[in-house]
Amino acid sequence: MFWPMLAVALGFCGIAVLGVLAVRVFAEAQRLGRQVAATTERINRAAEDLERAATRLAATGDALR
Repeated sequence: MFWPMLAVALGFCGIAVLGVLAVRVFAEAQRLGRQVAATTERINRAAEDLERAATRLAATGDALR
């Protein structure tokens, strides 16, 4: 009777560890998603700034030759 109970207890501990690891992976995936969204926003702002600067430069006719 000892071995079946030990097997059940170890199985429960294994499932508990997997659950904890799954929660950690989920939290890190959410954090990564937020970082990607913030970086995408920064890249979009930089692209808009570059486009505005290029438009002004083209309008003044001071393009590099």
